[in-house]
Amino acid sequence: MELAVVRILAVVVIASLGFAAPAMAIGLIGHTALVGLARNPEARQSILTTMILAIAFAEAIAIYALIIAIVLLFVV
Repeated sequence: MELAVVRILAVVVIASLGFAAPAMAIGLIGHTALVGLARNPEARQSILTTMILAIAFAEAIAIYALIIAIVLLFVV
């Protein structure tokens, strides 16, 4: 295989895994927060703060994958 084909394949794999996994994690975080809110509505502020922080960390993984994919696509 040529180097260009391998590079494009690497970008596709990194992008698909790096974007799909955080998307599923954010969905799971939201689901768990809603279940927690349904069981204990008084803990709303604590649950929402923790949920937003966890979503930010999951989204950071997608941003890192995007940066790596862009670097592989245009620099290497």
